[in-house]
Amino acid sequence: MTHEPYAQFNRDELILRDYLAADRTALANERTLLSYIRTSVALAAGGVSLIHFLGSLAADIGGGVLLALAAGVLIVGLQRFVWYRRRLKNLLRK
Repeated sequence: MTHEPYAQFNRDELILRDYLAADRTALANERTLLSYIRTSVALAAGGVSLIHFLGSLAADIGGGVLLALAAGVLIVGLQRFVWYRRRLKNLLRK
């Protein structure tokens, strides 16, 4: 992902509408991070519930898989959030 889609725009020519669009993009990025966190918490809650309430080996394995999946979703969400935030800052800083 080395292609910079905004390289064709000169920062000195940006107008208020462009800055407001950047603010909306930043807010959408935060909202997406919260969605990743919500999904991760739901998966973790499901995993813990399986392990706690069902005493079988299959439930323990399923719960462990859900917990691992929750951690993976959280890590991916944080990575994407940081990547897009950095990209947006670079756009406005140039």
